[in-house]
This record gives sequence, C-alpha cells and structure tokens, in this order.
Amino acid sequence: MEKSQASLSNLSTILNQTDMELPIDMRFNEGHMVSIITYSILMVISIIGNSTVLFLILQRRRSNRSRINTMLLHLAVADLMVAVLMMPLEIGWAITVSWRAGDSMCRIMAFFRIFGIYLSSFILICISVDRYYAVLRPLLLTDVDRRGKIMLVGAWMGAILCSAPQMIIFHVEVHPNYTWYEQCITLNSFPTGGHELTYSLFGMIMTYCVPLIVIIFTYSSILLEIYKKSRESVHDKIRRSSLGFLGRAKIRTLKMTIIIVLVFFVCWTPYYIMSIWYWYDPKSAKSVDQRVQRALFLFACTNSCMNPIVYGAFNIRTNAKKSMRAPTLETRVTPLSLSVRLVD
Repeated sequence: MEKSQASLSNLSTILNQTDMELPIDMRFNEGHMVSIITYSILMVISIIGNSTVLFLILQRRRSNRSRINTMLLHLAVADLMVAVLMMPLEIGWAITVSWRAGDSMCRIMAFFRIFGIYLSSFILICISVDRYYAVLRPLLLTDVDRRGKIMLVGAWMGAILCSAPQMIIFHVEVHPNYTWYEQCITLNSFPTGGHELTYSLFGMIMTYCVPLIVIIFTYSSILLEIYKKSRESVHDKIRRSSLGFLGRAKIRTLKMTIIIVLVFFVCWTPYYIMSIWYWYDPKSAKSVDQRVQRALFLFACTNSCMNPIVYGAFNIRTNAKKSMRAPTLETRVTPLSLSVRLVD
C-alpha cells in the first residue's frame, strides 16, 4: 500500500515537472485566462444582440419583406454561428490548451472556426453593394430581389469554399518531445513557408481588405450622392421643410457611414496587426506578453458583437421612425427618395 502511494506520488511529481518544462504557449497561462474571460463575455453579448435582432426582423418580415431585412437576417445568423460555434470552441481549447477531441473533430471545428467570420464579412459586402445600387443605380432596381438572392447565395457559397481548406490543412499532430501532448495545427500541411504565408494573406484579403474597401467605397459614394441631391434640391427651390429633411438625412447617413467604417476597422485591425507581426517576425512576436497577444487576437470576434448594433438596431430604429413619417413627405422629395431611404 505504501509502495503504491509512493509510486503515485512520484508519477504526479514527474507530470508536474513535465508540465513546467513545456514552453509557455503549450501550457495554461495568463493569456488563456484572458481568452476564457473575454470570449465568455463576447459570447453572451453576441448571442443576446444577434438573437434580439433576429427576433425583431422575423417579426417585421410578416409585414415588410425588404431586401435589407433579409440581408440583416443572414448577417445575424452568421454572427450567431460565430457566437455558438467558434467562441465555445476557443473557450474549451483555452481551458485544455492541448487538443483532446481527435483528428476528425479537429478538421470539422477548423472549418466552423472560420466559416461564420467569412460569411459575416461577405454579407457585409452584400449589404454595402445593395445600398450602393439602391442609391446610385436606381434605374437598375428591376429584378433587384433576384440580384439580392444571388448575392446572398454567393456569400454562403463563398464562405463554404474559403473555409473548406481548413479541413485539409488542420490535423492533429503529436509533439515529438512530449508524446502525450497533441495539438490541432497546420504543421507539415504546406510545402514551404511561402505557401503558408500565401494562404494566411488570402484569408486576410477576403475577410478584411476586400470588405473594408467595398464598405468605404459604397458608403462614401452614397454620402456624396446625398450631398449632390441636396445641392440640386436647393437650386430647384424645394420647400424649406423638405430641405430640413434632407439635412437630417445627410447627418444620419454621415453618422452611419462613419460608424460602419470605424467599427469594421477597429474590430479587425488589431487582429491583423498581430497576425502580420507573426508572419514577418515570429520570434519577436512570441516575446510579447501572452495577455496582450490574446487581447489583440480577440478583437476580431468583437465584430460579431457590434454588427447587431450598427446594422441591426440602427436600421430597425430607422425603419420604425420611417413607418411613422407622413407619406406626403416622401412624395415631395421623390428625386432623393432612393437616396435617403437607405434601409428599404
């Protein structure tokens, strides 16, 4: 009996020593604690926010099946997928540090880990393009519902295609020195480091660069169009009450444009700054405090929490206000009706 207890005690001591010998990124550290706490908070906020927007949109679809509501519905679903699939995975992974769910689950979860993010970014592009056509290309609004459906199908298919390689490159590897330690990683999946960098750059371009460029271009064009219409209205001597309405439309659109661009930029930029640092100089990047690294990487998920506020609550509130507005006001400003009704 005493010998058994002594053996167990020695085994425990050996395991503890082995754990202490692991590099800091291979054992539970303060960075993991930051991830667990932050992901838990973001998950709750995202689920509440996106569920609320989803509920309100489904209620409104009974009487108003507009394109923007349909796109906001898909956006809420995409962000909910991030909240209920990706965030719990990151929390569990931070707790265990090593991967303990097997190779098949590693590949499946690698797909869903990025799928919601791709889908959310692509739907933001759809919303921006839809608003652009509604304001600057009103004569092309024929068959507009069909175009909206095609864009949404394209967003879902694009997200699937962009996420599919994750199931190939991610797999379970056993550490050569610590044979009991397994991790879900991309090690040995790329022929060279250049191939891996190209794949990472592709992800950054598709989830960050392209959506940011499209958002800036489309909403800046919308804002310029509203200013242009307002100047034309002055020359046409439209009634003063209508001019006041045009001024409010400009201010509302300006605020929305600034918020949309800033939120997307602030949410994603810290993440890719840290990523680029890792790609360029991994040695110095790893020397950064684990809590700082985790905090910067976590910024990407905040976009799923902010989307319900920026795209959902803002548009739903504007819809509610418009429903109470006198219909004669819109008929008086027909030349600008497509410009100011950004959420139809």
